[in-house]
Amino acid sequence: MNNSRIPAKKSRKLIHFFSLGMLICIGLGILVSCFEQPTIPLLVGVNNWPGFAPLYLAEELGYYQNTSIDIVDYPSTTEVSNALRSGNLQAGGMSIDENLILAETFPEVRAIMLIDVSNGADVIIGKPELQTLADIKGKKVGVENTALGAYILSRALDKAGLSLQDITVVSLDFSEHEAGFKQGEVDAVVTFEPVRSNLLATGAKVLFDTTKIPGEVVDVLVVRQDTLETQSKDLEQLVRGWFMALDYLKKEPENAAKIMARRGGITAKEFLDSLKLLSFFTPTENQKLLSQTDPSMVNSANKLSKLMQEKKLLQSNIDFSSLLDARFFTQLNQ
Repeated sequence: MNNSRIPAKKSRKLIHFFSLGMLICIGLGILVSCFEQPTIPLLVGVNNWPGFAPLYLAEELGYYQNTSIDIVDYPSTTEVSNALRSGNLQAGGMSIDENLILAETFPEVRAIMLIDVSNGADVIIGKPELQTLADIKGKKVGVENTALGAYILSRALDKAGLSLQDITVVSLDFSEHEAGFKQGEVDAVVTFEPVRSNLLATGAKVLFDTTKIPGEVVDVLVVRQDTLETQSKDLEQLVRGWFMALDYLKKEPENAAKIMARRGGITAKEFLDSLKLLSFFTPTENQKLLSQTDPSMVNSANKLSKLMQEKKLLQSNIDFSSLLDARFFTQLNQ
């Protein structure tokens, strides 16, 4: 057994050095920060989809105080996917089809929460003279350059018995949808709120919406695998804060809508109307579907994966069950 000790003179020097360091920290008013590790931010990227707005509500209501959570606006979910892949985001909201496309090139992501299902919120809006979806044949159709835009357009064409060769596809960012339609750049556009309401107010018509493909457009919260291991406490609060915000929305719909509508530049009433076109998943539904106690979501997503392969939106079959992580709902229900 080694009983060697630090010589008294050297010990006094070490104590003096440590004390001096303490005094420097105190003198600068940053004693705690001298010993704490810097906080790693948890950046959560979302676009202007109404279904993601409760994240902003949670942030505004202070449910993410004392955490590293920061909700960040992105122009599109494609850019959210790119930022997740590059490490510029730790989490993000996107639809399942976009999750599948991301996982094909970057499998180190997990869906930790089911957010909502679109029940008419995603639409194809046409000029007043277009009576049916089939009337888009030979017309210019604007669509965002995203996986979801391509998927909805593809499914709509299926329903109308048309193909991409029957229309002229015009790439439009979401910010260009309304102006492009009004200025005659396109005859129809694949879009969502607040553009949907704004165009309908001018006499435009809904030619197709997601009620025609029930359960196919589902949004999820996706997290990088490395973030799951390093920032689990903040992720747990991210999920808890989400459901606290949904509870506030249920109890105080007008106040909640005023906060959330600011992002879209629409009225609180218009925002509440847009929420009628989607359904939010409950904690119980999340627990059952993510744990696959109820396999219906995985079955639907795997059918979607095969369909996307047929449409050349995916190169390989992705098993959605491999992308799910239910840990936060096990904790939430405890």
